[in-house]
Amino acid sequence: MVRSEQKHIWLNAYPEDVPAEIGPLEHDSIGAFFEDAFEKNGNAFAHTCMGKSISYKEWGDTSAAMAGWLHSLGLQEGARVAIMLPNILQTPIIIAAVLRAGFTLTCINPLYTPREVRNQLVDSGAKTIILLENFAHTLEKVLSETSVKHICITRMGDMFHGQTLGLKSFIVNNVVKHIKKMVPNYSLPSATSYTDALTIGSARSFTPFKRSHDDLAVLQYTGGTTGIPKAAMISHANVLSNAEQSAVWIDSGVKGKAMPSQLTFLCALPLFHIFSLTVNLMISTRIGGHNLLIPNPRDIPALIKDLRKHKVQIFGGLNTLFNALLNNEDFRKLDFSHDMITASGGMKTQTVVANRWSTVTGSTIKECYGLTETSPVVSGNRFDLDVFTGTIGLPIPSTIVEIHDEKGKALPPGEIGEICIGGPQVMLGYWNMPEETEKIMTKDGMLKTGDIGFMDQEGQITIVDRLKDMILVSGFNVYPNEIEDVVTMLDGVTECAAIGISNKDGNDDIKLFVVKNDERLTDDDVRAHCKKELTNYKRPKFIVFHDELPKSNVGKILRRELRNI
Repeated sequence: MVRSEQKHIWLNAYPEDVPAEIGPLEHDSIGAFFEDAFEKNGNAFAHTCMGKSISYKEWGDTSAAMAGWLHSLGLQEGARVAIMLPNILQTPIIIAAVLRAGFTLTCINPLYTPREVRNQLVDSGAKTIILLENFAHTLEKVLSETSVKHICITRMGDMFHGQTLGLKSFIVNNVVKHIKKMVPNYSLPSATSYTDALTIGSARSFTPFKRSHDDLAVLQYTGGTTGIPKAAMISHANVLSNAEQSAVWIDSGVKGKAMPSQLTFLCALPLFHIFSLTVNLMISTRIGGHNLLIPNPRDIPALIKDLRKHKVQIFGGLNTLFNALLNNEDFRKLDFSHDMITASGGMKTQTVVANRWSTVTGSTIKECYGLTETSPVVSGNRFDLDVFTGTIGLPIPSTIVEIHDEKGKALPPGEIGEICIGGPQVMLGYWNMPEETEKIMTKDGMLKTGDIGFMDQEGQITIVDRLKDMILVSGFNVYPNEIEDVVTMLDGVTECAAIGISNKDGNDDIKLFVVKNDERLTDDDVRAHCKKELTNYKRPKFIVFHDELPKSNVGKILRRELRNI
């Protein structure tokens, strides 16, 4: 069945039950979306963390109490509320509370330095912040430089007995603070405790500010660790549309599989990241799913312990997480006999990792693609296929993808250029940065991603690399992803990263950073492998062995930081 004109060639490769376009949105706001889900799903599990589960009803009741507390502060409609939380039960509660109340959410990475926290608070104009006690000392250092007037502090164990501090809450909070020494000293005397906020909020009713599709829902910061922070303005329609677009894509993958009545999602990536916010919170909620919250995905033994207890059907992650798990003997011993869909994003999934994952788990990694500016999902491999393609798949419903040359002209299939995106998930623009917004948008409203790639005749998209990471060697374009994919095929290599460094001739030399798991691996071994697999100008001139590579909060290797080494 031919479903498209040549311009939208990817539609012909869609599963039969996936529509070309999503229908009209059912809800006017994310708050209304949450309230509908709370009512529909009732006593079904919503979230589990550290052995404690809450139902959709508990999620709804507790978020209503927190929304009541926020309204008691006298905040104006659309006011920005900052949260600084890892993946704990309080996080989805507070996110729902902020959006149900009619305010704007802005999420801060809890591992940010005082400077980075100050920059985001000042730029967003947030007057309210809710954070975990472990990070209160960071806020204290910059509080006087911000507009924050209202502070709510929660502790790791505050949800173990609902709204009261029972024995387990007492034990957890004291172990975290006094035995593990994870709470540095701080002084924020005007702060309200999370449990007091719930008590105050539950004693009053609130009327949420009415929000509509085009209203701002989330200020999602990107690239805030260096220089001036930049926030994508994500509307209610952006998030709701992307949840619907992605949900129909997932539906086609689970159809016909031996799935339980309620799907369990692994939420290892932090909810303060746009991928997890949409995929683990919105999509899971959209289909009445159950989220397994992982506070610290770097703690591989603890993550494996959770995977022993819970059968996960939707396993979301990225290359570095998959690699770390595969290198753990206890993970390889887990029972993967149940059907599982594995989705990856955030960075290129290397072929050697995908092949090992399939061998160990029986699940094929379905690579997806997105950006903060697209709320975030743009494309994905078909979830009903059992082959790793090495591509980022097809544009999801209601999404337009074009490949542009340097002059902004759309290129035909097979030609390499900049990936540009159109669709209901594309952001409103950058917060208070009209000039930056203008730089990233084409005249006809397409978003320029800064990623280089091409589309084949079936609509499958392949990313070659980031435009800013491309290396120029003697007039030839060299893409770090290709080098890294080749080097990780070598036995003894855990992970690697390639960058270009300027030389006296005005060209780039390739410098390769390698993390090895076999001390016998030498510089000569790597060079011999590269000589066999790569043409001369793509081979690294410098090879450096490191114990680890710098990574972002979600585990993406940060090439920019390697340039300072």
